[in-house]
Amino acid sequence: MPVLNLIMHPREAEPPPFVIAEIAATAPESTIAQARELLLEYGRFVIAQPGAARFCFGSLEKEAACLPHSYLEQDGGCLIAHVLDAHAKAQPAGFIAWRSISADVAPGSWELKRLWVRPAARGLALGRALTQAVLDRAVAARRSAVYLDTAPAAMAAAHRLYLELGFVPCAPYNNNPVEGLAWLMKPLERAQPI
Repeated sequence: MPVLNLIMHPREAEPPPFVIAEIAATAPESTIAQARELLLEYGRFVIAQPGAARFCFGSLEKEAACLPHSYLEQDGGCLIAHVLDAHAKAQPAGFIAWRSISADVAPGSWELKRLWVRPAARGLALGRALTQAVLDRAVAARRSAVYLDTAPAAMAAAHRLYLELGFVPCAPYNNNPVEGLAWLMKPLERAQPI
């Protein structure tokens, strides 16, 4: 499983207590199973929120069943984060995905999807690290922007994080039926060719 460079927190001398890895098509089934479980936890959280009655958990189950291809086939990918426990054993703790967005909406852009951090791993800046890892990939892939939709009432910490990372409100770009959504986008400075 390829492991991304550990992401250092600016004010810390120690590496963070987690690792982030991309889930490749050739990833071990155990890693894919962990990612599936994280994605389904995300879905169960969403449907438990007020206003989410129109969220289609069945579609999410199909998405999870086809990981990582459900994103790879859309010019995207997904990442899994593992937190190191007291015995230095890696425990699955976070997930994020991305895919190309329709050229009719925003040519050369990605959509950020399914950021989830297990409650026990919150407070470690894991959500920030996962989101930043996708933004870094988007810049390296010369994408022009990253879009997302989120439910600020149910996912207040994630919404604040997106705003802190430079996402700004935008017009709705999809027909997501969940009530109370905010649509955000972050314009990107494209990486210069080497």
